[in-house]
Amino acid sequence: MKDRLRVGVLVSGQGSNLQALISASRAPGYPAQVVIVCANRAAPALDHARSAGIETAAFLRANFPSRDARDQAMAAALKARSVELVVCAGYDSILTPGFTGQFLGRILNVHPSLLPAFKGSMDAVDRALAAGVSETGCTVHLVTDDVDAGPILGQRRVPVLSGDTPARLHARIKAEEHRLLPEIVRQIAEHEPSLRR
Repeated sequence: MKDRLRVGVLVSGQGSNLQALISASRAPGYPAQVVIVCANRAAPALDHARSAGIETAAFLRANFPSRDARDQAMAAALKARSVELVVCAGYDSILTPGFTGQFLGRILNVHPSLLPAFKGSMDAVDRALAAGVSETGCTVHLVTDDVDAGPILGQRRVPVLSGDTPARLHARIKAEEHRLLPEIVRQIAEHEPSLRR
């Protein structure tokens, strides 16, 4: 098998989407591999990476003079590991233009709504319930400097059920995220040779 696409994952939380990618990468023939996981705090997600023998790095905002300096250091770490695709998997900080410019067209984000609905915040599930919509879902899109506005690469729909709580609805959305994200990464690895740098 030819060299697999080298993926760097950015995390802030529990890491279930990271774990979905790690699990997918263990399947024979999966064309991508996670080579480094970066976090902006001491996130539980880092434990998934360590358990899988994947390098981790934490970039705490307090350790840098600015967000841009933090993002530049993170970009340098990704480039040092020859990362070809960056995946934001529950990463809760907006990336600076200095970062996105270095990986233009090569950063994915997972968002728990059917974009463009409920974009621009981390409480999309609560907003969907408050709005009374009959369905919501998840989106994988390319990251640009406009928050949650980059080209959509894939979506999965999830019905809103009577009596849903944010936690129950979010759990069903996450189950779809765990299927969608590895599939989109697979498609990119198989069909986007321009990512190979």
